[in-house]
Amino acid sequence: MRRTLLLATSLLAAAPAVAANIDLEVEIPRLSVAEYHRPYVAAWIERPDNSVAANLAVWYDGKMRNNEGTKWLKDLRQWWRRAGRELEVPIDGVTSATRAPGKHSLSFAEGSVPLGKLPAGEYRLVVEAAREVGGRELLTVPFQWPPQKAEQLKAQGQHELGAITVQLKP
Repeated sequence: MRRTLLLATSLLAAAPAVAANIDLEVEIPRLSVAEYHRPYVAAWIERPDNSVAANLAVWYDGKMRNNEGTKWLKDLRQWWRRAGRELEVPIDGVTSATRAPGKHSLSFAEGSVPLGKLPAGEYRLVVEAAREVGGRELLTVPFQWPPQKAEQLKAQGQHELGAITVQLKP
């Protein structure tokens, strides 16, 4: 009896915890312009009151001399007003280099940085892009957390962003 109980307890402890996931694909379109600069991009989750629940990603030029790349983060206007000005960059696990045109995938698991323990409720995933000598664009994708079933949500950009795809997995 003890062995059976010990074995059952061991198996439960060894079983992986199932956590909900958010998979995000961000497309940066290839633009035919005379002077092209890679866009700065921020992705975050916000509550219905527009407060930031989680900063997911910030892509910027962190290799500029004298950390000058951070000065252009304020061009990501919504992100800057809602979260950016209060943060000290770089942020481990959130900030990284700007990305070239193409599709870029990110994955976030419940309980892990930067998603953490997101309480149940209504949210919006927001992606904002701004480019030097270019424009600015903001896309939002509303969703419920935690997801009850696998779901794919999309938004389509017009200039600085292409397709944004959000896959929710329970």
